Amino acid sequence: MNVRMLRLHAKAVATLLAGCLIAMFSPATATATAPSTATAVPVPDSPVAEAGNPFVDGWYADPDITVYDGTYWVYPTTSKTYAEQTYLDAFSSTDMVNWTKHEKVLTTEDVEWAEYAVWAPAPVERNGKYYLFFAANDIQNDSSLGGIGVAVADRPEGPYSDALGHPLIGQFHNGAQPIDQDVFIDDDGQAYMYYGGWGHANVVKLNDDMTSLGTFADGSTYKEITPVADYVEGSQMFKRDGMYYLMWSEGGWTGPDYSVSYAMSDSPTGPFEKIEEVLAQDPAVAKGSGHNSVVNVPGTDIWYIVYHRRPLSESAGNNRQLAHDPMHFRADGTIEPVTMRVRDNFADGNSLGWKTYGGSWSAGDGSYRAESSPGGKALLDTDFADFTYDADVTVPTGSSGILGASGGDAGLIFRAARPAVGVDSYAGYYAGIGPTGKVVLGRADDGAWTPLESAQLPLPTRPDHHLRISAVGSTIKVYVDDMATPAISVTDDTYRGGANGVRVFNTAAAFDNVSVDKAG
Repeated sequence: MNVRMLRLHAKAVATLLAGCLIAMFSPATATATAPSTATAVPVPDSPVAEAGNPFVDGWYADPDITVYDGTYWVYPTTSKTYAEQTYLDAFSSTDMVNWTKHEKVLTTEDVEWAEYAVWAPAPVERNGKYYLFFAANDIQNDSSLGGIGVAVADRPEGPYSDALGHPLIGQFHNGAQPIDQDVFIDDDGQAYMYYGGWGHANVVKLNDDMTSLGTFADGSTYKEITPVADYVEGSQMFKRDGMYYLMWSEGGWTGPDYSVSYAMSDSPTGPFEKIEEVLAQDPAVAKGSGHNSVVNVPGTDIWYIVYHRRPLSESAGNNRQLAHDPMHFRADGTIEPVTMRVRDNFADGNSLGWKTYGGSWSAGDGSYRAESSPGGKALLDTDFADFTYDADVTVPTGSSGILGASGGDAGLIFRAARPAVGVDSYAGYYAGIGPTGKVVLGRADDGAWTPLESAQLPLPTRPDHHLRISAVGSTIKVYVDDMATPAISVTDDTYRGGANGVRVFNTAAAFDNVSVDKAG
């Protein structure tokens, strides 16, 4: 959902969503960071992003999010080679946690002039019709056929059909390649489209029919609003508290430096001057984070940024995934830099982002479960050095429990590399707990196991435990249930960074509420 749809549906959406969503939120206060020294506004956090990223399966990019009649809709680019980018999928959700896929809502078969490189859909509803603006053919000059088109449908899921039979914008103006469009409807009902690649951004007015361009007071149709020399593509506009926010992407889309910056203005046409970068790669979480949209939960001041990013272990340009994270504002209206959080409470019923090595794993009923195996493990594509790693771990204490027979131990892997199928086939640390309350910490080295320390919890013990790993430099602390006093504390500097994961050893187990945060 972006702000343009809030204007059209605020009353309906607030009635349907605000009450149930607000009830789920818990307060959190962010801390102001440079360049502003303003005190941060307390903003409630939603459990939406706690279900993990990516939030849908598959390679996708350039997401735009909106809300139609109480349902969130995300329309992304299909992240494949140009020749394979011949269709657009959509995803819908009533809670931004559980998503339904709608395949091929628009294809090149529906648009006679579009052949490939169908990019960056921008959804909007007006007068009972659903419009989907898109770019196609990646034109390189004015003699090529392609540019920005518009499709229309009677339902959000389509099918969409070409509204014009030709591009709405099919040539370069002010140096802007006609791609990466975003549509915004202001409070007065005026619709604008922001677009442009090749380092130039334009804004145009859309007439009420949403299929033709208007003019500005000076008689011009295309107004350049390029904010800085670093602008590359991916314009996004939203409005909050009377201020207009223009966001855009910088860097190369295939590289790790792809990022998002923003500007503010009291006018939808600017001028716009860069304030700061707000979303960038995190070498511990993901790279190539960019081309975003923004969602505001109706009736609240809760905001999310929706974007694409590339997993750390992926190098192919098109291997991109959709993610969302909370977006907070300072008291002066500026945006705090976004933290790409590592969270998974498995409320969405899937284990997207996890890769397994041996054992049998399944996600459902709000947890991630493993059947008993001699060393089955599942890892996230992370690379943390100093961190705090939390998770709930349940191990059966008897042979008739829902998890199966007791025995062995289950717990957390960290600072791991070279994972493979096998009991200790990885290089990293493991901290686990068994059904009798014995806590173990050890080090694996591609098949070899070195115990570091163990501890016994007071008996009787229970099957469910909260484990926390604090790793700062060579100091490793393992907390179990009691977060004030570590059960184990050792010094070991064999491994100083790597992936986070979960593991079982001759026991079944369930894992929940996984989170990893940088130390400090």
